[in-house]
Amino acid sequence: MAEEPLLRMEGICKSFHGVHALRGVRLDVRRGEVHSLVGENGAGKSTLMRILGGAVTLDEGTITLRGRGQVFRAPKDAEAAGVAMIHQELSLVPPMSVAENVFLGREPRTRLGFVDYAAMREHSEALLAELGTPCDVTRPAEAYSIATQQMVEVAKALGREADLIVMDEPTSALAEAEAERLFEVIRRLRGRGVSVVYISHKMEEIYAISDRVTVLRDGEWIGTAPVGELPQERLIEWMVGRKIEQLFPKHAAEPGAELLRVDGLCVDTADGSGRRAVDGASLTLRAGEIVGLAGLRGSGCSELLGALFGRYGRVAAGSVAIRGRPVSITRPAEAIANGIALLTNDRKTTGLVLSMSVLHNATLASLSRAGPPGCVLRDRELALAQPFMDMLSVRTASVDAEVSALSGGNQQKVALAKWLMTEPSVLLLDEPTRGIDVGAKAEIYELMNTLVAQGKGILLITSELPELLAMSDRILVMHRGRMTAELNRDEATQERIMAAAMEA
Repeated sequence: MAEEPLLRMEGICKSFHGVHALRGVRLDVRRGEVHSLVGENGAGKSTLMRILGGAVTLDEGTITLRGRGQVFRAPKDAEAAGVAMIHQELSLVPPMSVAENVFLGREPRTRLGFVDYAAMREHSEALLAELGTPCDVTRPAEAYSIATQQMVEVAKALGREADLIVMDEPTSALAEAEAERLFEVIRRLRGRGVSVVYISHKMEEIYAISDRVTVLRDGEWIGTAPVGELPQERLIEWMVGRKIEQLFPKHAAEPGAELLRVDGLCVDTADGSGRRAVDGASLTLRAGEIVGLAGLRGSGCSELLGALFGRYGRVAAGSVAIRGRPVSITRPAEAIANGIALLTNDRKTTGLVLSMSVLHNATLASLSRAGPPGCVLRDRELALAQPFMDMLSVRTASVDAEVSALSGGNQQKVALAKWLMTEPSVLLLDEPTRGIDVGAKAEIYELMNTLVAQGKGILLITSELPELLAMSDRILVMHRGRMTAELNRDEATQERIMAAAMEA
């Protein structure tokens, strides 16, 4: 007789305002198993896990944990039952210390009932050391990079000593070495009998870490199979309901006139150390060209794009020319006016206003076109936004819904629509496919091809090296703020990129 699974969810149904998010979904997770839950954006993965985590109540269905029926009406119910959640979007309190975030809501106490800060620091340091991310746990969480904050989220879950941990896109902000450290932790947890539900859009992660895979599509269960018995082609077909013949459809483009020239760009770090985040960077970008930027965390790639967009004001030094004309860009409005758009790598903090509607987010950078000065006309706003929403296949019950209600991938599409609406000639794309499923990724790649065919230029940052190699005409590699290599498409390899990124 087969062993009773640790978790069994059966017949799970959930609707929001009459729209079915889940219909009869099932999921079973064995003890000491890494079980990947995959599907396109909007397939229902996050809703199913929010039900398991107690953040959403189910309409129909049953949840059985360790052989006992469960009803989770709040997150604290799930936590008490041994379920820990690591959400796709960070849930830290930025001004609070790392240690306070790790033990938020379950602070250790002294015999007199006061918070035991010494114990909290000691345990937090041990958890982060186990994750290979030692840091000063007394500093505010906001003082650290997104990657470090993501590892703090993992430490929070580990600290709860749960026997079922849900990880929703935990490597979205991690470099390759950091992701591998997380995988090592997951393997150790599996060896201790802890079960992990792992949500990811990265195929290589699914096959590297999973024991079994469950696929959802359009709110329904499609199938469950051992990862070794599920070829990638079939997994993709289960996810999108069709075959994708070519994941990276890079079309050959003939570069045209020079769009952008950067000479000696410098940006100091914000920590007062005197070190430069970008140190004398120079590059060119031509019409119809995709230039990739590669580097390890802290290389300065994102800071370079931020400087080109005017994020650092007059702190940035160096010269920038658009179509051969020198320009001074000290604020984002000047960048937009010069045909530059920046899709940032953190949609929650800098890409979107989560409390605003899908429509208002999409038109936020183009309000001057939505009506006379000081006025936004809804009809004109809809006319501006709808073509881009359709082109990017944004899934939303209504354009008036809060953008926070959308899946992570659909939020990313809204952020991209916002910048395409400004009709830029130079697009700065920092992780444009982060948190986007394989089908939507192919659509984004086709969109990039269409844009460069129209004569636009793209500077592309992506942590997925296969994506970078496939989509770039040239690749510039950075290490500690400096350009260390320029590789043409036919000479670029993962090994050469990594060697230049580490200045080996």
